[in-house]
Amino acid sequence: MPFILKKFSVAKGKKIQLALIQDLALSPKITHRMLSRQRVFNSNNIAYNISEDISEEFIYMAVFEGHTRGLKPLVTFEDFAIFDKPSSLMIHPISKNTKYSLLDEIRYHFGEKANQAHRIDAETSGLVLVGKNVKVTNALATMFEKKEYKKSYLAIVKGKIEKEQTIDKNLKKEGKKIGVRMATCENDEGKESITKIKPMRYNEKKDITLIEVIPITGRQHQIRVHLNSIGHTILGDPIYGIDDQIAEDYLNKDLSLEDRKKASGSFRLWLQANYLEFFYKDVLYKIFSKNQDIYKEFDTN
Repeated sequence: MPFILKKFSVAKGKKIQLALIQDLALSPKITHRMLSRQRVFNSNNIAYNISEDISEEFIYMAVFEGHTRGLKPLVTFEDFAIFDKPSSLMIHPISKNTKYSLLDEIRYHFGEKANQAHRIDAETSGLVLVGKNVKVTNALATMFEKKEYKKSYLAIVKGKIEKEQTIDKNLKKEGKKIGVRMATCENDEGKESITKIKPMRYNEKKDITLIEVIPITGRQHQIRVHLNSIGHTILGDPIYGIDDQIAEDYLNKDLSLEDRKKASGSFRLWLQANYLEFFYKDVLYKIFSKNQDIYKEFDTN
């Protein structure tokens, strides 16, 4: 388990927020995050409220400690590293019950101050940039926010795409019961979203196309929504181009792999963050994913 309970001595009767800052030397930001996420407990395993007084001379905190399952960085440099993430691996734990995420490997290899500079969906495979300390991570994250990089994906989509094209369709929340689902909308609604696609190869027997995808903007589920909007849903997508009940069952973890494959065409989402290009300290980096699974899936009869 990545989160373990650790015991710390504190001043009894002090406000828990002050104790974390003064007695344990945590920053106000980390203190607020620990308390708001209910990761600080008394001996009865009851989480402290942010303004509560400490009732004992010690507290317990749920602390993240990374462990490895054998995943190593694709490349490592002085200040940062890049992982080639497999599909179905979350970037970050969503609760104390998350048994394993990429953050485990990040912290295992580079220590507790290392972190990812950006995110990709759990089911999307491919490149994830990691800073080895807070300063580097923040600098790399700012680079992503300012779009000072080039990034491309590979995807397997249903049907035949013959020509390069640009999908320019604004996106907004769908507003239905599938809460994470986005939808295209008129240009006076939502947020500007632009995706370029280039067909690479077509498998006539399976009626699927391998494409390169370049997202000009970076909206939630942008590539998935845009491809579905032109009738070429990504193979294995359990949310878009699919029956609402199937999507809901998937999100509730009630969808079997067999039913998912029957409904979406595959057991996973065939989308891969395949290329990343950026400058760091005046050096140009160009990194390709070495994961060959998407090619194998495309060529398999």
